[in-house]
Amino acid sequence: MTIRLILALVLAFLVSTVFGKYYIPWLRKQKAGQQILEIGPNWHMSKQGTPTMGGAMFIAAVAFVCLTVGFERMLRGDWGHIVLFLFALIFGIIGFLDDWEKLKKKQNLGLTAKQKFALQLVAAVIFIFFLRRMGYCQPHLYIPFWNVTVNMPEWLYYIFAVFVIVGTVNSVNLTDGIDGLAASTSIPVCLFFVAVTFLSRQYLSLGIFASALLGGLLGFLVYNWNPAKVFMGDTGSLFLGGAIAAMAFAYDMPLILILIGIMFIIETMSDILQVGYFKLTHGKRIFKMAPFHHHLEMGGFAGHKWKEKELVALYVCITVVMCILAFIGIYGRFVY
Repeated sequence: MTIRLILALVLAFLVSTVFGKYYIPWLRKQKAGQQILEIGPNWHMSKQGTPTMGGAMFIAAVAFVCLTVGFERMLRGDWGHIVLFLFALIFGIIGFLDDWEKLKKKQNLGLTAKQKFALQLVAAVIFIFFLRRMGYCQPHLYIPFWNVTVNMPEWLYYIFAVFVIVGTVNSVNLTDGIDGLAASTSIPVCLFFVAVTFLSRQYLSLGIFASALLGGLLGFLVYNWNPAKVFMGDTGSLFLGGAIAAMAFAYDMPLILILIGIMFIIETMSDILQVGYFKLTHGKRIFKMAPFHHHLEMGGFAGHKWKEKELVALYVCITVVMCILAFIGIYGRFVY
């Protein structure tokens, strides 16, 4: 098992890195540049025209690993990694449609919010249906630390699952606002799921997917690290969000997202609070700018204007601590 997981990581890293070497120049030739919102930090305007849709790099890497390293699992009738990939890919396609609309219109507006929400809603319902049919998740909630499981009515579980999936996908999307932030913050999350795989062999195919995504993101960061040569775009961020949500449900521990996805949650809550407070007070703001990483960039709270690399380090460190805490919380589920 260890060899397969290491092989998945290494292969995905190589595929993502090599693919990016040829893919990024191609994106430049196609003039697939990112449009930057003028209401954002003014120093972000220098990023205008940086190629987007770079998420295809780690998507291709994960696909390659799932079909090669994961082939033996498929022969055994274990298609878990393929189901996860296809689900995340559906969200990636939704993101691609959004990116494509932005490129056509030459502005930072793609699909409407209603269009994206409807597509994500349908994808989430279909995914949970298949996970239930394949036996990966049950209509209950595992509670970390207490090591207990609370049963739920089937209909309520579906509502909960769809809410969490769509929320996670859009939270990751919001986090993708500065160079390397979404990818770097997601790496400890992938590593957490790889670590869980070592606790139970039943998750081997899922571990191959998690390890492949980990490697793919590391390869992507070669080009996305500040100063970024490419952005993942909605193509990548929605795929990434879908993958994280999918793993949480496939490992049958969705509540663990509260811990391992804490920075994604903070990003979303800052945006919700900002919009709600703005409407209630007719123009006043809680944060200098939402989501939260922009607030810190602009000197929020302490007055220190955080640089992009500092923000990435902050988000990664907090996520690592929370992932370690989460692993401690679920350890008793597998080791008695």
